[in-house]
Amino acid sequence: MEQQQLIASFQRLFLAGRRLCSFPWAELEQQLKESSNRVILLDILQKTVLDPLCVRHPPSVKYRRLFLTELIKKHESTLVEPLDELYEALGDVLNMDEPAQCHKMYFLPSGETITLSENLAIISEGTTGLVTWEAALHLAQWAMQERDLFKNRAVLELGSGIGLTGLTICKTCNPKRFIFSDYHHHVLKQLSKNIQLNGFRVGSENTSCPVEHVPALGEGLSHELRPEITVLELDWETVTEAQLSQLQVEVVIASDVVYDPEIIVSLIHVLRKLLDCRTNEKAPDVYVASTIRNPETYTLFQTKLRNVGIRWEVIPGHIQRFFPSDEQSTVEIFRLHT
Repeated sequence: MEQQQLIASFQRLFLAGRRLCSFPWAELEQQLKESSNRVILLDILQKTVLDPLCVRHPPSVKYRRLFLTELIKKHESTLVEPLDELYEALGDVLNMDEPAQCHKMYFLPSGETITLSENLAIISEGTTGLVTWEAALHLAQWAMQERDLFKNRAVLELGSGIGLTGLTICKTCNPKRFIFSDYHHHVLKQLSKNIQLNGFRVGSENTSCPVEHVPALGEGLSHELRPEITVLELDWETVTEAQLSQLQVEVVIASDVVYDPEIIVSLIHVLRKLLDCRTNEKAPDVYVASTIRNPETYTLFQTKLRNVGIRWEVIPGHIQRFFPSDEQSTVEIFRLHT
């Protein structure tokens, strides 16, 4: 791995908050052994902990501490004189308090970033919707490969969480309208903040059906390409087909919503209603991305789909990896239809 490529890899992994074991430490050690090059360590420091993006939207304090500790270990193993900059950075982090939230950033192919504020705890405020899950990364990367599916179309996302997939589509796929939706109050609040953090405007944090569309102010997008963005409070159990029909959506997406048997019935309920809606006499295209954790839950989802007359097919093909993600996770994307 070339030096600049190695530095860029460290930057992308660090800003995305990936597990430290996934970093190319062996390649870094090899570079240090071959040249005893102090500059590469300083460059990594400048592109991670001291990067203006990190300073403005910092990862967790614990994560920065562990990262700097590992970086110092690699440096000390070279038996060269200490780098004061590394120890100073670690000292600064050790004096910081840990907030409840942190930031993660994902580079788009254009070089622009998706910036997300999310909770440190996987479960907080009684929900798992305040962190980013692997299926959201997978669906976002797939969407960037399938831009024409979203271009100039109205898109509804079920269970948007903190917004990674939807923001990726809004910034790269040129949808006409994008409706983020969720139900938990704290998730809707954090979602709205993240939409604004990425240069878009949201008119209401909790908008119930029917919905008014809000023009976006997406950075880097021309006026013609700015989607109308809405955040919608959507209860899968009580929403009616008439309310969903008023949204006039052409594409429906969801990620990591098939994880709890207790919500599968409600999910199927809303999917069935959406597939019965018509925009220009056509049912919406529906795609659901799911990380396969529990085979029994996964089979239950398929059985419930079949029981209400929904057919599915797994989308084949390679998903190009734009974002750092867990290679060990098995994620599938379903296309649903009647």
